[in-house]
Amino acid sequence: MATLFDPLQVGDIAVANRIAMAPLTRNRSPNAVPKPITATYYQQRATAGLLITEATAISHQGQGYADVPGLYTPEALEGWKAVTKAVHEAGGKIVTQLWHVGRISHTSLQPNGSKPVAPSAITAKGKTYIINPDGTGAFVDTSEPRALELSELPGLIEDYRKAARAAIDAGFDGVEIHAANGYLLEQFMRLGSNQRSDAYGGSIENRIRLTLEVVQAVTREIGSGRTGIRLSPVTPANDVSDPDPQSVYTTLVEKLAAFDLAYIHVIEGATGGPRDFSQGDKPFDWDAFKGAYSNAGGKAVWIGNNGYDRQMAMDAIASGNVDMVAFGKPFIANPDLVRRLKEDAPLNEADQSTFYGGGEKGYIDYPTLDD
Repeated sequence: MATLFDPLQVGDIAVANRIAMAPLTRNRSPNAVPKPITATYYQQRATAGLLITEATAISHQGQGYADVPGLYTPEALEGWKAVTKAVHEAGGKIVTQLWHVGRISHTSLQPNGSKPVAPSAITAKGKTYIINPDGTGAFVDTSEPRALELSELPGLIEDYRKAARAAIDAGFDGVEIHAANGYLLEQFMRLGSNQRSDAYGGSIENRIRLTLEVVQAVTREIGSGRTGIRLSPVTPANDVSDPDPQSVYTTLVEKLAAFDLAYIHVIEGATGGPRDFSQGDKPFDWDAFKGAYSNAGGKAVWIGNNGYDRQMAMDAIASGNVDMVAFGKPFIANPDLVRRLKEDAPLNEADQSTFYGGGEKGYIDYPTLDD
């Protein structure tokens, strides 16, 4: 029987335990460039079996929040090289999350102050984070988007491919395609945000098309064994909705089975909220969802996420419901979370006022058990 602390092969990546650090946006990368303290932050947490970085923009157009990192400038890649080097020196494994926010952005964050892009010109009921001219930060309503032209989609897919290659060149062990939490790829998949009438709208097969084409481009570039994907089948995050998520996501994972991915990272329920949250007329059947993937021949490591505590995680691994568990906020305040979970030691409390933006405080100054 497997345990939370056993090693695991995640595609081409051998990890020391079955604890992943989930992506956590921290807004400490001015001009989309990771700073030296970012290397310290990830190195401190390198005992996780797999570190998944904060969401990282594949292009300037993909930016949706102030001071989040990117993968599209030489300066950003140099910053990430310092991060991957620090993590590997500490014996850790790290992948980066490839991000395009779609409509969850603001004109002030876009190239030349242009509108954000989306499957359809539907403004999200949501907020984003910008830096005001006086240097202060603020949460503001997302801007009205424009619908992507059909002719733009090949270039968008190419941006994902180039970002994946840049990530590997920067020393990452792999990438995670962000197809969750109401960002661009999920906007295409959900009916509430996709009202297109072309080959990327209407039927389920059309709405999942862009995600599958991105997966194909990335895996061809860097290999399936270094590619994961994040999904959130029922989350309402960033104003996404669908009347039948079970059919959408079952079809998606059946198609993903053919790619032999390293892992599938699943947010169970509402992101950061109730695990039993659902959309549509009936509760989401998580066992059937995973079973559909397995029945289609899928063999990727299955990572569970959302509200797991120590006992839940151990039980989920022991039962075989998941192969790995991703922890998010507990890693913010507990750089040595793996040890604390193993020893059933108390956890530090996180200072929520320092989650987004700032410097070392609330970022690299949390004590370990040894401290």
